[in-house]
Amino acid sequence: MPHDLFGTTVIAAPMAGGTSTPAFVEAVHRAGGLGFLAAGYKSVAAMQADIRATRESGTRFGMNVFVPDPGQLPPSAAVLAELEDYRLQLRADARRYGVELPQLRLDDDDEWQGKIDALLADPVELVSFAFGLPGPDVVRALQQAGSAVLATVTTTDEARQAADQGVDALVVQHTSAGGHSAAFLPALGLQVGGSQPGGIPAGGTQAGGTTAELVAEVRSAVGLPLVAAGGIMDAAGLDAVLRAGAVAAQLGTAFLRTDEAGARQLHKDALADPHFTRTRLTRAFTGRQARSLENEFVRDHPEAPECYPAIHHLTAPIRAAAAAAGDAERLNLWAGTGWQKAQPGPVAGVVRGLLAGR
Repeated sequence: MPHDLFGTTVIAAPMAGGTSTPAFVEAVHRAGGLGFLAAGYKSVAAMQADIRATRESGTRFGMNVFVPDPGQLPPSAAVLAELEDYRLQLRADARRYGVELPQLRLDDDDEWQGKIDALLADPVELVSFAFGLPGPDVVRALQQAGSAVLATVTTTDEARQAADQGVDALVVQHTSAGGHSAAFLPALGLQVGGSQPGGIPAGGTQAGGTTAELVAEVRSAVGLPLVAAGGIMDAAGLDAVLRAGAVAAQLGTAFLRTDEAGARQLHKDALADPHFTRTRLTRAFTGRQARSLENEFVRDHPEAPECYPAIHHLTAPIRAAAAAAGDAERLNLWAGTGWQKAQPGPVAGVVRGLLAGR
């Protein structure tokens, strides 16, 4: 039975960088799911424009916001030295496309306060956070404004901290998920570059196991509604996490190849290309651990430093030039471990398949 907070068991993940457009979120809503817009990498004005466009279509939706890491704004002297070294390593990639590497940008907090202020002034129904916790004051303020607040966690320790801040629900993300890890507690035994389906212990014990097992573990630790995320691609995967105690599943990779998804066609095509045979966890593109199809760029930069979003800005010209050149070997091809099950076609077909028999 869908939890009344969501009204459905199928949630489309907020995919920053252009995938989760208002049209995509509307398509998810029309098909019987719930979509989240992504504020990440956008200005406050662009976030507000997405909210207006989605409201005008009569769509139910949520908004996801990145929490900045004060420990990396600015980075320490040691990390700064690693960044300078990584910038030198990237020169060959830049020369490949004839682009210039930018100077290091060390102060980007993704317009955090401006986005919170905008969401308080013009509340949306659901606000989720990734990469950290917003703080109890922000949680209370958003709730008083009328928003339900979700935090994204990857371990029981993170779940307990989020619950202590008073959030309404948790998105429980397994390491099989595509794109960025939402982990925010110090990692234990970090294994950047690990191939699927390995796990990363971070602020707890998420080494291996399944998304359903992680959900069950978190359910035993906190009493909040749980949304499962990571490697869920079909009705069987959805059933597994619901049986483990989730009230819904949040899917990203399953929707990437759909007609309405705003992902680059090059990315969509790569998901169906037999040339790519596995995913890996990497910091090479953004400085934050993320799961991508393994391509040349991932293999060439296995030891990228941990500094987000400084590396995101540093590699941006290379990624843009690779996309323009149709070169998938230098593009961030975010993908969960179940990427081979991603299907083309309308969003409605994916949602129908997930909800079959319900």
